[in-house]
Amino acid sequence: MTDWPRQPDSRTCGPSCVVVAEGLPGPWPHFDTEVLAMHRRLNRWWPRALGTTPWAISRRLGGRVRRYRRAEVLAALPRPVPVYLGGRWLPRHVVLVLDSRAGEPIAYDPARGMLAPLSASRWRHPWFAVLPD
Repeated sequence: MTDWPRQPDSRTCGPSCVVVAEGLPGPWPHFDTEVLAMHRRLNRWWPRALGTTPWAISRRLGGRVRRYRRAEVLAALPRPVPVYLGGRWLPRHVVLVLDSRAGEPIAYDPARGMLAPLSASRWRHPWFAVLPD
């Protein structure tokens, strides 16, 4: 699959990753509608303006929230692994690790609608991973 969808707005990276994880290998014909509905389902008590918590994604996809460790993320493949990235002080973006090349996690980035190495993200600090059980 090379036609990756983009998140519909600036707050739906988490729900976009969930929709892609649940719908692999695609296609995603009603992606925007599905993502906005998923955002409402994931964030019943959390303000949607603040994005989606890793615990909401772990409840939906199953798994556990862990501090990011590359080795654990790579060991979980080929299962999709949501990863929270951000700046030094807090997480700001969610990507979905789907593969690896030479030990580098390759992730679906919903903001760009493409697969890219995790190190190519503008967010330099990995915070959390939602690892499958």
